[in-house]
Amino acid sequence: MDLARIEKAVYEILIAVGEDPDREGLRKTPSRVARMYRELFAGLEREPADHLETTFTETYDELVVLRDIPFTSMCEHHLMPFQGFAHVAYLPDGQVVGISKLARVVDDFAHRPQVQERLTSQIADILKEKLDAKGVAVVMTATHACMTCRGIKKAGSIMVTSAVRGLCRSDARTRSEVMTLLHRSCG
Repeated sequence: MDLARIEKAVYEILIAVGEDPDREGLRKTPSRVARMYRELFAGLEREPADHLETTFTETYDELVVLRDIPFTSMCEHHLMPFQGFAHVAYLPDGQVVGISKLARVVDDFAHRPQVQERLTSQIADILKEKLDAKGVAVVMTATHACMTCRGIKKAGSIMVTSAVRGLCRSDARTRSEVMTLLHRSCG
């Protein structure tokens, strides 16, 4: 990531909005913003699939659910944050993964310029592919600053997205069970 270039751009933005980037309170702002962007967009330099390389052989054939994974991402349309919770489930086919790896996958995809719909699908697709899971379901709930702080200004609005793959989609009983488990914490 080119921090010096980000600093120059932020300096120019401050001038463009009518501020003096050399005044005391703003003098270090370009550097702070550059470091913040390095943190917020760290997922651009990571490969989420790496977290799913180590699996464990298990005969467990019931749903594995991890709810309430907090995340923050940046809306690619306005470069404003959206944040909420990811709720992830998969139906193993002989292989399970450490639960912290599920949260790491969410973080890596979230720390990129995003839209919530794509973020939800990316998580579901990589879990289905890399774990060779019989089924996967991901539900994400988030508030979007681009909607609550600007534009229509509807504070308290929550966007919900879901991505369902394999048996979690095609088998009505499995779909019902997984959605019940995932939605218990949503709201």
